[in-house]
Amino acid sequence: MIAEPLLRSITELDASRSPAPGKWSPKQIVGHLVDSAANNHQRFVRAALQDELVFAGYAQEEWVAVQRYQQAAWADLLALWLAYNRHIATVMAAVPDEARTRVRAVHNLDEIATHAPPSAADATLDYFMLDYVNHLVMHLRQILGTRWPATSLASGG
Repeated sequence: MIAEPLLRSITELDASRSPAPGKWSPKQIVGHLVDSAANNHQRFVRAALQDELVFAGYAQEEWVAVQRYQQAAWADLLALWLAYNRHIATVMAAVPDEARTRVRAVHNLDEIATHAPPSAADATLDYFMLDYVNHLVMHLRQILGTRWPATSLASGG
């Protein structure tokens, strides 16, 4: 993963610092990304096996608070998040193209995706998987700021 060495270079102290009152620290952001991985992992597997893209949401702020990511060791959070996302990449690659590209008439992506599909024709597992990656990149940019490589996946430019 492109961001791994940059994330590993962040000190425990810096990972614990919130950029502003009411904003998550890098530890809390990575914890949130672990939660996102856990929720989306099962969604992607289920979506490969069913016709609908309808899944429960989760209370993101509360999940971060209950799991006390702020008190966790930065290296442990990174290891968990990196391992989980390597597995999710394997899951994504294993899902047959037909399941990834099939338009799903019944979905709640407007509620659970970071960005709702622009049209009914875009309500596919492929769209949802890309939305997951874009969500991840958005949060990595929050942590890394200008250190995020301009030529990286989902660089937006």
